[in-house]
Amino acid sequence: MTHPHRLLPDRVSLFLDVDGTLAQIRPRPEDVGPDVRRNMLLRRVVKALDGRLAILSGRTISEVDYILENAVRAVAGVHGLERRDAEGERRDYLITNEVRQALDQAILVLNALAEQKRGVLIEAKGKSVGVHYRLNPEAEDMVLTITQNIAQNSPLSLQLGDRVAELRAPGPDKGDALRAFMNEVPFEGRMPVFVGDDLTDEHAFKAAVELGGFGILVGPERETAARFRLPNVAAVLDWLEDGVAHHA
Repeated sequence: MTHPHRLLPDRVSLFLDVDGTLAQIRPRPEDVGPDVRRNMLLRRVVKALDGRLAILSGRTISEVDYILENAVRAVAGVHGLERRDAEGERRDYLITNEVRQALDQAILVLNALAEQKRGVLIEAKGKSVGVHYRLNPEAEDMVLTITQNIAQNSPLSLQLGDRVAELRAPGPDKGDALRAFMNEVPFEGRMPVFVGDDLTDEHAFKAAVELGGFGILVGPERETAARFRLPNVAAVLDWLEDGVAHHA
């Protein structure tokens, strides 16, 4: 996979993941916080693209706003189950009482797991619950067995990522969020480019390709729908900086 060409702000609508793309992945989700250089750069990117920048994250919108210090208005959170358009209007996916009850039950089971297995962290996000085992990789088999069993016996969907298993409400994914943004002002009519690192980003890579754009994978090479690759978060920020600098 090759390095992407320079960002051309006049031609694209840009979509970015957060963890592993704009911010280093940390052992605990709450360890990721604001970064002055990154967030100032994102404000410059928003200006260069005339607002055609959106964040597609597994985090909640409120968490994204905290980490990015409200640098980007258009955000899809919880893998697309939450969405705020470029005008600031919330367009969240509504979940049923049955799904909400299933999430509540899942959280009880998973909290019990976390008490048994040191280093397993539970992240409840309203419309989903994530089980992080980065601090205890040996817990993977147990985490997967329990979450798969819950998914098979409930209306919840299981979504796997980098040392995280997430039980979520059925509904939109990151690809659906990208398509929704591309049907709205100011994104419509431009080429979509999505930058992400995880398996959960593949839906958005595929959506970008379907709409005439492309994806950029961050991290080691692997099988992916992305066309280009950047090695790490620092390279993503440098790529953004280079595009904005030449646009100015």
